[in-house]
Amino acid sequence: QVPLVESGGGMVQAGGSLRLSCAASGRTFSSDARGWFRQAPGKEREFVAAISGGGGVTDYADSVKGRFTISKDNAKNTVYLQMNSLKPEDTAVYYCAASLTVTTMKSGTRFGSWGQGTQVTVSS
Repeated sequence: QVPLVESGGGMVQAGGSLRLSCAASGRTFSSDARGWFRQAPGKEREFVAAISGGGGVTDYADSVKGRFTISKDNAKNTVYLQMNSLKPEDTAVYYCAASLTVTTMKSGTRFGSWGQGTQVTVSS
């Protein structure tokens, strides 16, 4: 499985925005679903958002619906997570992943190992 590299994290105040990027360092299958998970200190990793290979299907965790938007650029092998109206509870390390479908992604079934992730810190 091609490594996925996350970037774009940082520190922002509540109400601010960030855009995360997830680039594949080699050839990937454009039919793969891609998604984002996050893990806050002392908590389990949780699903955030996913997008189908063709980009026509998306799904979000209830906690981020209406605030986060996932998108992908197959030509660049890159997936994005636009995060608006950030809250302190969004603070976490964010990881991207690949899976067969949006449904399997949401269930936690994915390809390969986790990357290093990118830290997002939202201050109140």
